[in-house]
Amino acid sequence: MENKLFNFELVSPEQKLISETAYQVSIPGEEGDVGVRAGHMALVMSVRPGVVEVIRSEGGEKEKIFIAGGFADISQTNCTVLAEEAVPLNALKAETLQNELNRLDEDMKYVETAEEKTRLTKRITIVSAMLSAVKAA
Repeated sequence: MENKLFNFELVSPEQKLISETAYQVSIPGEEGDVGVRAGHMALVMSVRPGVVEVIRSEGGEKEKIFIAGGFADISQTNCTVLAEEAVPLNALKAETLQNELNRLDEDMKYVETAEEKTRLTKRITIVSAMLSAVKAA
């Protein structure tokens, strides 16, 4: 019987969120979502802000983790996602995210440099994606 599981790791600069076997993982790629199972062809890809869905066993429940972009390295037996930021979706609250988005929009009015504008624009994009993911869950 072929092995239906593969090694999966989800790592952010702060911590290793997951390091175990999985049956299936869905990753929000820059050019579209990618479903990964054991035996997947080798692939290195950029990841956009969105939700990684992990199913640990056939027929199992999905665990959802929001990531703020990064890279994924996929092979037949391994999948590693290196995320800029990663938070379990159930730890995010719509009200908190909306408040942060309002604050960021207000901060944007007082931006003085291109670097500040770039940093704030990126954060607004990420928080907006977080809020959309929470509302869709």
